[in-house]
Amino acid sequence: MKPPVPANETKRLNVLWQYDVLDSVPEEVFDDLTELAAKICDAPIALITLVDENRQWFKAKVGIDVAETSRDISFCGHAINQSELFIIPDATKDKRFAGNPLVVSDPKIRFYAGAPLVSADGYALGTLCVIDQVPRELREEQKQALRVLARHVMTQLELRRRSHELAHATKHREQITKDLDEARTEIAALRKELEAHKTPATKKTGKSSTR
Repeated sequence: MKPPVPANETKRLNVLWQYDVLDSVPEEVFDDLTELAAKICDAPIALITLVDENRQWFKAKVGIDVAETSRDISFCGHAINQSELFIIPDATKDKRFAGNPLVVSDPKIRFYAGAPLVSADGYALGTLCVIDQVPRELREEQKQALRVLARHVMTQLELRRRSHELAHATKHREQITKDLDEARTEIAALRKELEAHKTPATKKTGKSSTR
């Protein structure tokens, strides 16, 4: 079963693109949070996913090598429609996932738990999720830890966005300053050239007119 498309999908995608994080290089802080989620939840696979129009892309990953999968078969595509943890104890017994290629073949997902990554204005951009190849559940403290780590992921995404915006603003300001300096230099050169081309009579007239 394909994941349902959120009612606010157009706006959600616009917000996601504002973070300018899709297809970015790995970053240590996100790798560390993903590894921590895997360890706390005793899971062989953990991911930070971001869901765009056609795919779920992995900003960080533990336990798998692929960089993304189709949104049509993603578990996280379902999770972004939830306000709370999205948990599948045994995917083979859930009609939404029993025939999913990620279940019937590698990585042979059985258990999935995803915490939505929700922006400050309420849009779910992706998930911090843990995956196992055996049916299971999370303990309450593991569930709470996954929620907390997801909030930290979102905080880091916000900091990353603001840092990039600041760098862009600084670069823009520097370019404006450079353009103004060049304009002043060109204006000064033009004035000098005009002064050089004035006739003596014009210069004299110009002087007498100011008295």
